[in-house]
Amino acid sequence: MYKKTLFCFSFLLISVSIIAQKPQKLTSNQIYEKVQKLNFLGSALYIAAHPDDENTRLIAYLSNHEKARTGYLSLTRGDGGQNLIGPEIRELLGVIRTQELLAARSVDGGVQRFSRANDFGYSKHPDETLKIWDKDKVLADVVWAIRTFKPDVIINRFNHRTPGTTHGHHTSSAMLSVEAFDLANDKTKYPSQLKNISTWQPNRLFFNTSWWFYGSRDKFAKADKSKMLSFDIGTYYPLKGLSNNELASIASSQHLCQGFGRLTTRGNQTEWVEFLKGDFPKDKKDIFSGINTTWNRVKGGGEIGDILYEVEKNFDFVNPSKHLPTLMKAYGLIEKIEDKHWRNIKIKELKEIIKACAGLYIEASANSSSTTPNSIIDVNFEVLNRSNISMELTSIKFNSNGKLISKNLDLAPNSKQNFKENITVGNMEYSSPYWLTKPWDLGMYKVDDKTIIGNPESVRPIQVEYNLMIENKPISFTIPVVRRYSKRDKGEIYEPFEILPKVTTKLKSKVIIFSDNASQQVSLEVRSGAKNVSGTVSLKVPNGWEVSPNNAEFSIEQKNDVQIVDFTVTPSENQSEGVLKAIATVDNKQYDKELVEINYNHIPKQSVLLPSQAKVVRLDIEKIGKTIGYIQGSGDAVSESLRQIGYNVIEIDPKNINEENLKDFDAVVVGIRAYNTLPELQFKQKYLLEYVKNGGNMIVQYNTSRRVDVKAPYELQLSRDRVTDENAKVTMLAKNHSILNYPNKVSNSDFNGWVQERGLYFPNKWSSEYTPVLSMSDKGESAKDGSLLIAKYGKGNYMYTGLSFFRELPAGVSGAYKLFANMLSVGKEKEVKKKKVKL
Repeated sequence: MYKKTLFCFSFLLISVSIIAQKPQKLTSNQIYEKVQKLNFLGSALYIAAHPDDENTRLIAYLSNHEKARTGYLSLTRGDGGQNLIGPEIRELLGVIRTQELLAARSVDGGVQRFSRANDFGYSKHPDETLKIWDKDKVLADVVWAIRTFKPDVIINRFNHRTPGTTHGHHTSSAMLSVEAFDLANDKTKYPSQLKNISTWQPNRLFFNTSWWFYGSRDKFAKADKSKMLSFDIGTYYPLKGLSNNELASIASSQHLCQGFGRLTTRGNQTEWVEFLKGDFPKDKKDIFSGINTTWNRVKGGGEIGDILYEVEKNFDFVNPSKHLPTLMKAYGLIEKIEDKHWRNIKIKELKEIIKACAGLYIEASANSSSTTPNSIIDVNFEVLNRSNISMELTSIKFNSNGKLISKNLDLAPNSKQNFKENITVGNMEYSSPYWLTKPWDLGMYKVDDKTIIGNPESVRPIQVEYNLMIENKPISFTIPVVRRYSKRDKGEIYEPFEILPKVTTKLKSKVIIFSDNASQQVSLEVRSGAKNVSGTVSLKVPNGWEVSPNNAEFSIEQKNDVQIVDFTVTPSENQSEGVLKAIATVDNKQYDKELVEINYNHIPKQSVLLPSQAKVVRLDIEKIGKTIGYIQGSGDAVSESLRQIGYNVIEIDPKNINEENLKDFDAVVVGIRAYNTLPELQFKQKYLLEYVKNGGNMIVQYNTSRRVDVKAPYELQLSRDRVTDENAKVTMLAKNHSILNYPNKVSNSDFNGWVQERGLYFPNKWSSEYTPVLSMSDKGESAKDGSLLIAKYGKGNYMYTGLSFFRELPAGVSGAYKLFANMLSVGKEKEVKKKKVKL
């Protein structure tokens, strides 16, 4: 038993890390579980706002215990959060979190859906959220999700009745769900959707409540539970060797960019849902009570059920292929049922079971991971029947050109068939996340094709349809073309196959700062998507700026090779900003995209095409000091931003900090969430404070307030205070302090143009040694004075700031640069005067 459990657990972990790269090969246990789900015709939809909001315990329970088709509708892709594993933020972070959600669903058994809502950052009230999101469009997306998924049961993660008590996105997700519950069955609401789908009325709506929403366990224990249902979600699954809560913990741990890696839990655990709308279940232990979830739900389903319930009852774990004749009979019957919704779902599920029972392995692997439109690619095909069932490959068909190639290959048991074919790729669209192909705004992504709204990712561009005869009955399987290869240090690797431009360009920095009117060399990376590509590149500069040369030639022989082309950019005389655009021309066709590749071990490789451009800022800024030490926390681009304005920034490994190696720095800056993520800092703090005591400047950027001690030199208490309105009024409390006056005069206008927020996790208590510099607040709230604190410590200065410099500097906000330069320069005025006297 131990060996079996260990195997199942190990297989699960391995399959999660490679789920979207390698084809899934199911064990007999997994096939049987899929047969059980095949015989359950009921759906549940869980609704919340972000990746990580979902209750994986309940999703796993509904999917694995109830066997229900269970979806998670995350209104956003988590674009507004932080990234603990790399530098990607905003839309690129949304791409990562989308894939992490898909990885989580591959563990808990759920289905992933989205809306077009853009996670613009923390919001304190749904009024603000729904204004920025465009309520009607997001509501339409929720209605669309209900009409397409057709859930019997909807469960909200958050309480729609308590606006203003939690993240505005959270409450908004629940409010929209409650409203959409009624609208989804109304033909007069969003009638354009009904060209593709029909109306739908879910049976019941719940709120996934808990003691947390009541403020304490005691209050929840005393609460009226007459309208609540409860479930012990600690179910143990012998076929998996895991309990439901263990499964849920593994699913949650897929959210690595949010630092959600966690210990597994097991044993009894109760989940509660509160009834909100619809018909109340007669059996409070069964959320689907009173809903027909058998094959009799669909017309003609009785005969199908008779066949498939028998397969489930007498499933052969040693030789599942013995069920293929029966499964093929059921397949033919399901193809004929009138209910299109359940027909499509069950055909897909049954095909997966048939393929697994046959041990059928099919693959289409290209020689590289990408090609360009209007090209020809070589594809290696493999087909293998690992059962004793009669099987024949009759033909293959390519979606790229509709070409059908006859094969008529007898698939003898365990006799591999390999062959090669050329695929002609027409003028196909480039591969990229579909929601990023059109310009978007702060609150919403733009998707022209309304039928794909909510899909987790773009459909793979090149797909192959395998047409087979199994037991003399036709059946087809469609798979995407991939690239399969190996590396000696990694083994077998599968990568998605992409359609990419013939040439892409990349400006190294997304923001280029000109701290005076001197020209700068700007390097442009030109990357070839094919062999022997040549042409010209140019930079389009804002009015009043100049670039030389006007264009430059490039020539690249090898695919995926790059060539660096240098330009000289001269800024305007006065302070200004604009956009620098890169344009490549090949055979009279212009290319203006940058290729961003995201490649982490826990998700499939992602290829994202974005406009090839950078923000340029001509900034009048003065700075004192030259060499800055930077301790990276959870990852930000502040160090690179400081290099942009001329600082020599040296990144410091906390492990190497001692009393000697800090002396030569003019200032030391600690990155965001460093004390949250770097345990070794607590042991090195004495050296950092000694550095300050001896005359250094130390700037500590924000940390979350949960279970962290930043070990400041004086009492300092972090809180959850934040100002989310990036346009909130700022009052200068320390008008005469050098931090606002030297070497740059900071005025209220320097707080214009900030992005996403003012700041977060401000201290709310501090000792008298600190001087609060700024005051700000969101509408209707009390003033928050802890955004920037400075204290004299020995000969130096200790500064703590929750201002979101990690967003503002990479965005090229000039006022943020001026303020940060002043922070680095505090106390340096006397040193400059001394130098002048010596001269």
